[in-house]
Amino acid sequence: MALKQITIAGGGLAGLSLGVALRQRNIPVQIMEAAAYPRHRVCGEFISGIQEHELKALGIDDLFIPAARHRETAWFDGACPMFRATLPETAYGLSRHHLDAALAERFTITGGELQTSTRFTGDAEVEGIVLASGRPQRVSEWLGMKAHFEDLALTADLEIHLGNHAYVGLTKVEHDRVNVSGLFHRTSPVSGGQQALAQAVQDSGLTELSDRLRNAHMDASSLKGVNRFHLGWQSHRDSAVRIGDAAAMIPPFTGNGMTMALQSALAAAEPLTRWSQGACSWHDTQFAIRQTQSQLFSSRLRWARALQELLLQPLGRRLCAYAINHRWVSFDTLYRTVR
Repeated sequence: MALKQITIAGGGLAGLSLGVALRQRNIPVQIMEAAAYPRHRVCGEFISGIQEHELKALGIDDLFIPAARHRETAWFDGACPMFRATLPETAYGLSRHHLDAALAERFTITGGELQTSTRFTGDAEVEGIVLASGRPQRVSEWLGMKAHFEDLALTADLEIHLGNHAYVGLTKVEHDRVNVSGLFHRTSPVSGGQQALAQAVQDSGLTELSDRLRNAHMDASSLKGVNRFHLGWQSHRDSAVRIGDAAAMIPPFTGNGMTMALQSALAAAEPLTRWSQGACSWHDTQFAIRQTQSQLFSSRLRWARALQELLLQPLGRRLCAYAINHRWVSFDTLYRTVR
């Protein structure tokens, strides 16, 4: 019996990782991606909570060799230090500009069919279709921004700065560059131009951090913003198979978004393989993927939402810092709740 083809709509982190995993199993796969590679994406580019055996199961563990390795984090409430901590496990710093291009090359080398500059316009509920892209069309109350900087010294491998209804993360990626990404609750649009990120940081009350960004060298091509997204489970009324951000988005402060994309791809690989081989129905495939994603992500999404609401309030930040510094709760415990 001939293997049935899988078509993945979206060649981001989840779509490409799933494509590589399926090609490792000799499943015919087509990926349709609206953009081209390499490209910058709004992303924290800090990968924590992923296990080496998961990367090996996807067939992409060697692609993380260039990544920076991170073990220390420092958190700030405005200009005031909150706490410092050692991460329970080593995290990776790797840009989407590098990783997506490397995944795309791996996918084509393994025999996958990659169509770039091509947007999927078909019926997402047809058998064999996997949605790995697609944001809400409505404008969000949140604005995400990122850019890469050179000559930007850090006080820890990962800095998290909490401001007025906003937070900003700084971490090194490959080639000693620093990725600066922020989530801002906006009631008015941000002015464009190369200073847009620094201005958004300043508007959030993070004046000292804004000055650091203005005094560093920013790669203008890496400056990106997005305001059409929804945190948490993605609401939908169809029966389409979804992975990555098309299924769920975790608040960025967790450093777990890229990991969820990879784990979402891994969760889908085996059920899709069985469907391609004719071993199960499409309905059973849909159920298996959704059930596994629910088991993997439901708890961490609930905790992440609660912690984000706490950290975006001045009193919540003070309580969180006090609890950690006085060992009422450990950083490791909070870290584990969102992984």
